[in-house]
Amino acid sequence: MDKMNTLKPLEKQLLELPKEVKFCTKCVMSNQRPRITFNEEGVCSACSYRETKKNIDWDERARMLEELLDKYRRNDGRWDVLVPSSGGKDSAFVGHHLKHQYGMHPLTVTWAPFEYTGIGYRNLKKMIDSGFNNILIHPDGKFHRKLSRICFEEIGDNFAPFSYGMHAAPVRIALKFDIKLLFVGEMAEAEYGGDKSVSESSRYPFKKCKSLFYKGTAMDQMIEYGLKHKDYFSEEDYDPSDLHFYRMPSFEEISDWGIEMHYYAFFHKWTPQENYYYATEHTGFKANPERSEGTYSKYASLDDMLDGLHYYLSYIKFGIGRTTSDAAHEVRDGHISRDEGVALVKRFDGEFPSKYFKETIEYLGIDEEHFWKVIDSFRLPHIWKKVGGEWKLRHSVAKDGVDD
Repeated sequence: MDKMNTLKPLEKQLLELPKEVKFCTKCVMSNQRPRITFNEEGVCSACSYRETKKNIDWDERARMLEELLDKYRRNDGRWDVLVPSSGGKDSAFVGHHLKHQYGMHPLTVTWAPFEYTGIGYRNLKKMIDSGFNNILIHPDGKFHRKLSRICFEEIGDNFAPFSYGMHAAPVRIALKFDIKLLFVGEMAEAEYGGDKSVSESSRYPFKKCKSLFYKGTAMDQMIEYGLKHKDYFSEEDYDPSDLHFYRMPSFEEISDWGIEMHYYAFFHKWTPQENYYYATEHTGFKANPERSEGTYSKYASLDDMLDGLHYYLSYIKFGIGRTTSDAAHEVRDGHISRDEGVALVKRFDGEFPSKYFKETIEYLGIDEEHFWKVIDSFRLPHIWKKVGGEWKLRHSVAKDGVDD
């Protein structure tokens, strides 16, 4: 691990993983998911949170939401709430619900994917056509590619530049149009297992952006590293103004401006499958005609050609891929049994994202040999073992790992 820390200093999460791999006794999630915790009975924090949701008074939460919305509601022709939205099922549900259930006047803001898929752009357009104002933000394409490459090689997540902009850009737009209230969908740290304190409040944790959403490395640190190491980029590759939408304002600035961002899932029972049905009916959302690579589902994370690599890297770094995340949530929601979840993980988890592989390495500006060198550099010894020249998981939820 010391070697890994030397090679990958920007990926802080790898240093905090427990060396003994365990799986939740209720769902299929592993203790290798960053920040997840297990109780004495071997139940993960996401499953424990699911149990607490059964005791929530949702009528009271709806009253709290009404009170919050009334505080910011406008009737002077200005937007009164901002919803970051890809056009996907969850953000489409939030925006449509706020507008038609509560009479708010939402502005939707989209931080563009690296490379749009046809179905992703179609769903965004359909959401807009269903009755929404939208601002679509494309960052400097040349520099965005360079950022994606450094994030792929140094933190094992080509998607990190998207995360920077996805979180920061809507706040910047809210400031521009004097919108004090923002809503995002689910509390991922609560729904999927993570920082328990996040589930205790509806408020977005601005103070914890770096640790929860940026893998411990904020945008300016990434820039500093890229300028000093290898040949990622130079100061001639970007203008300081290019960084504006990647940078979250400071917590003090946000407080001074009176900005509040809340999780809609705190106020309304959050079920991804139900959001899919709602968005299909009200905003014209459409699922993929075939399942997404690496999982069995068809309706989540459809927008980006580089999506598949993001989930595959999770499998490489933590031994848990897209199927594990999807199946764990559906087990908690009661849609499938744990045994069914285990079978799905065994069948689909870690499937290589071949559909857009050519486009992915072209976007990153690398060849296939270099791609696999980077991939293998993120395999931790307590998760992976090489057997007969092939990498195998040491432990799996199906108990068929090489060390199980």
